[in-house]
Amino acid sequence: MSDILHRLPEFLGHHLILAVLLAGVLAALIGNEISQLFRGYRELTPAALTHLINRDNPLLVDLSAAPDFDKAHIAGARNVQMSQFDPENKDLAPVKDRPVAVYCRAGTTSSQAAAKLVKAGFKQVYWLGGGLAAWREANLPVAKGRSGA
Repeated sequence: MSDILHRLPEFLGHHLILAVLLAGVLAALIGNEISQLFRGYRELTPAALTHLINRDNPLLVDLSAAPDFDKAHIAGARNVQMSQFDPENKDLAPVKDRPVAVYCRAGTTSSQAAAKLVKAGFKQVYWLGGGLAAWREANLPVAKGRSGA
C-alpha cells in the first residue's frame, strides 16, 4: 500500500488530464448529491409512491396536458396544467401540511412544480421520478378519462 502512495505523485504527473477530469467528476457528483439533500422535496420511485398513497393518502397532482390526462393518469390525481400551477392558490393553501405528490409525463416538468411547492411553504413534497412513464413501466394501473380527477 505504501508503495502505491509513494508512486502516486509520479502517476499524477504523467496523467494530469485524467486526474483533473476525475477530480471534476467527483466534485460534480458530490455537489449533485448535496443539492438533492437540501432541495426540500424527495424523489420517489413508482413503488415508493404506491406506498405513500396507501399509507398517507397524499394529494396527487398530474401536470400533464388535459388530453394526456384523459388518456392515462394515476387514479385519484387532480389535473393542473403547469402554466396554471400556482402553489399560492386558495385551493392548495388548506393542504400545506398534507403530503403532496406531483408528476407529469416524463418527470421533468413536475420537478419544477415540486420546487415551487417547497418555496410556498409546503412541508411534505414528493416528486415521481420518471413521471407517468416510469409508473406505466412498473406495470402499475392507470385511470382514463376525468372520473379520477
